[in-house]
Amino acid sequence: MSAVEARGKPGRVAGATREEVVARARAEFLACRRVDMSATAAACGVGRATLYRWFGSREQLLGEAMLGVVEQRIADARAHVGGHGAVALLDTFDLIYRGLAAAPHVGALIEREPDTALTVITSSTGLVHPRMVELSQALIEAEVEHGGYSPTTIPPVLAYVLVRLAEGLLFNPADDLSNDLDHLREILAALIGA
Repeated sequence: MSAVEARGKPGRVAGATREEVVARARAEFLACRRVDMSATAAACGVGRATLYRWFGSREQLLGEAMLGVVEQRIADARAHVGGHGAVALLDTFDLIYRGLAAAPHVGALIEREPDTALTVITSSTGLVHPRMVELSQALIEAEVEHGGYSPTTIPPVLAYVLVRLAEGLLFNPADDLSNDLDHLREILAALIGA
């Protein structure tokens, strides 16, 4: 029986779509709750096996849940800063990273599951890190195209270095420099050339 057929049957929970599962996981993440595959599957009316078929792992589901949050934070930061050039770029990155460092849902994940958080946020084979690099590169290239900025190195390399630097300082609770946002801004300024 398909999910569409099940929707019309009384007493049967309708199966959610992949997008609805991601939305459910995102809501759990934003509420500072652990994203659990069994609970998510049950709440969405799909089997656990379906979640693993769709996402491959809990980390991938969590990564997809985080992507929308990260993408929105970047868009909001760029819109809030406005202007153009190296200083606008620096202010945008500073706002993005201060927001992520202060986000209770990110903090809760890091505190509750530090190893999982580090993997989900910083792994090159995950979803979040490559997307952060891609979006950072787009921000840099937009400034270059606008004509008010000449990067210190090619945009793909600069984006990668900026993201890795921020990940190292913000999302590794074992480091003594974790959440040192003022020093992060100073280093970003030097790398961006602002």
